[in-house]
Amino acid sequence: MFNNKKIFTLIVGGLLWLPQFALAAQVNILSERQEFLLRPFLDVFEEQTGIKVNVAYLKKGSLERLKQQPGSVDALLTVDISNLTAIADAGLFQPINSTVINQNVPANYRDPNDLWTALTARARVIYYSRARVKTSELSTYEALGKSGSKQRVCTRSGYHKYNVALISSMIAEHGSATAKSWLQGLKNNRGRKPSGNDRGQVKAIFQGQCDVALGNTYYMGKMLEREDQRPWAAAVGIYFPNQADRGTHMNISGGAVTKAAKNAAEAVKLLEFLSGNLAQYMYAQVNHEYPVKAGIGYSGIVQGFGGGQDGVKKGVFKQDQRNLAEIGRHRKQAIKILDEVNFDN
Repeated sequence: MFNNKKIFTLIVGGLLWLPQFALAAQVNILSERQEFLLRPFLDVFEEQTGIKVNVAYLKKGSLERLKQQPGSVDALLTVDISNLTAIADAGLFQPINSTVINQNVPANYRDPNDLWTALTARARVIYYSRARVKTSELSTYEALGKSGSKQRVCTRSGYHKYNVALISSMIAEHGSATAKSWLQGLKNNRGRKPSGNDRGQVKAIFQGQCDVALGNTYYMGKMLEREDQRPWAAAVGIYFPNQADRGTHMNISGGAVTKAAKNAAEAVKLLEFLSGNLAQYMYAQVNHEYPVKAGIGYSGIVQGFGGGQDGVKKGVFKQDQRNLAEIGRHRKQAIKILDEVNFDN
């Protein structure tokens, strides 16, 4: 099995024939993506364009950073729709104005006012115990919150951005009152208090603390790449909820050009590159994320997701097509109902 380093070496090594440029132009980016995930992409971008990329890595607090040092950042790369919409609402982005991105990225994965674009997608799925749960017992996100549910549910903190986005999607679909009732039911049905990350939920299923959990798809690929976590991954299957109605909730990683960008043209070129064929292929093969550009193949691991689930062919499932900007607008209400049901307690 190839590891990330080997795949990047093969991909980047095949590009060494590209003409060399004097790195005169530059672009300054703020990234919430980890350096080991991002740097190989940027190396190829520099090779192809001659634009030097300077990166500041930040796990959280991008909104505050852009407010405090607006002229120091040309582009933001972030994970989760809530981050993008919060910063867009603060007036810290400018329109991207790129026909290339408009062609590469579907409209539901772009801001209606052109202030941000998705670069990758991930599905928020139900991980289930292969030993204790049959796929015929699963159906929707809503069913996990119903009284009398047989499955014990595990989640990470409700306030984590991935869960806030899912709750926001429930508000968009059903309204705040129904979403609150669902969240209370989810709390009542859980197998333990929220803790850990998405991989930790899979480990909890492996250890018998719960039967099902909410998690992002790409974590399965990451677990299979680690020998110590493969037993966790082998213990669970992936179920795509809501295939009979709106489809499975999708979240994204994305990018934007800052309003105070000094190198806006270079920032746009970077986003165009990251939405293009090569970068989308690299995202898919190495990070096990879903490309947002049509026609890009999934990784071998991702192609196997969904096997054995009624109505879902391997690697193919129905995605919620609601524009993610609408989901992002409900983030404050999502946090409010988390408080009201005291979800993490």
